[in-house]
Amino acid sequence: MCPSEDKYTDEGRMEESSPSKAVVPLAIVTVVSVVCMCATAIVVATQDNGSASAPLGSGSGLSNLNVILNVGDTDFATRGPPAGDNPCAGKKLDLPNIECINDAIDGKPQAGANVTKGYKGDMEVDVEPIDKPYWQSGLCPVNVHWHLGAEHYSLGEYDEAGKGPAADEKDDDHRRLAEEARLGYQCRHYDENDARFAMPYEWKHCVGMKVGETYEVHWPHSAAGSCGTVNQYQTPFYDGVFCNLDMDTLVTLGAQDIANNVGVQAQVFTIVNDETYYYPDLMRGMVVDGAMGSDIAYYTGSTTGTSRDNTICSQYSPITWQVDRKCHMVSASSFDKMCADMKAQRDDMSDDLYAHGSRVLVADEFAADNGKRLLRA
Repeated sequence: MCPSEDKYTDEGRMEESSPSKAVVPLAIVTVVSVVCMCATAIVVATQDNGSASAPLGSGSGLSNLNVILNVGDTDFATRGPPAGDNPCAGKKLDLPNIECINDAIDGKPQAGANVTKGYKGDMEVDVEPIDKPYWQSGLCPVNVHWHLGAEHYSLGEYDEAGKGPAADEKDDDHRRLAEEARLGYQCRHYDENDARFAMPYEWKHCVGMKVGETYEVHWPHSAAGSCGTVNQYQTPFYDGVFCNLDMDTLVTLGAQDIANNVGVQAQVFTIVNDETYYYPDLMRGMVVDGAMGSDIAYYTGSTTGTSRDNTICSQYSPITWQVDRKCHMVSASSFDKMCADMKAQRDDMSDDLYAHGSRVLVADEFAADNGKRLLRA
């Protein structure tokens, strides 16, 4: 129970002849009132065990003001914005795959390529990739998704000598995805005797993921996206890339125009169960922190995925690729937070909450000869 305010009011009247002595009771009134209001709010919130509306200062001039308390699980909130029109829905432009015949794909180099230091493909192109951060060229990320293993190849980082966990028979989701999705190259971090790579993580938002496994994350960017709005992120990513671009306009653009306005960031990770490697904003783009995002390969290529190989090629080309040549460790919780953020978008991104299969490494004859390597300070 809170002491009656009348008690202090009466004492205040008794001391009216001494203003200096009246200050102390008045201060006590203020402190006790605040404590009582907080206690009342806590009681209401505790009873509800979620969001609660607590009366503030009942009987006072603030009696109609409520304090909204949330003492429930606030981790990884997945509540999206209000429902509304999605101007990007269905905006994918249909450019069907074609046979990888030199004449047919002339000027349409493919990805993912070898990004080892010094590598250049054999396809001669007269287009240059964007060699500065995409935001400086007016592009924004319009999607995030990832592939099982690495689609690119970086000798000594993610290559044929890399390794990861064997499919666990008890891990149904991971085993199913491993059977359905092609595994790309793996990093060299994995150590089955290190708890960071072996301790299971309780996934709440991502689907079929595995601690210790290698994943290549892609952030498609576009100058024609719904940048800066609640509709910026889209699945499939093509809807985001072409949100404000129609086919009539696309056919008027030159190869350099396309490479200047569409690009992908790529970064390769091994997942660990270690909060030392937690990055809370993985959805927004490549991590640039110390060695992360500092050694970048730039080239022009195409979209990827297992519907293409060295027989069937993509016509979504040429687009800029910026690929981190190093493999990094990142916490499982970083990925799960990213999946929670994806669930909170206006567009339904559930088809990108799991790893997609990796395309086979692009043959030299279909890889552009304009690759360059830059070190970011």
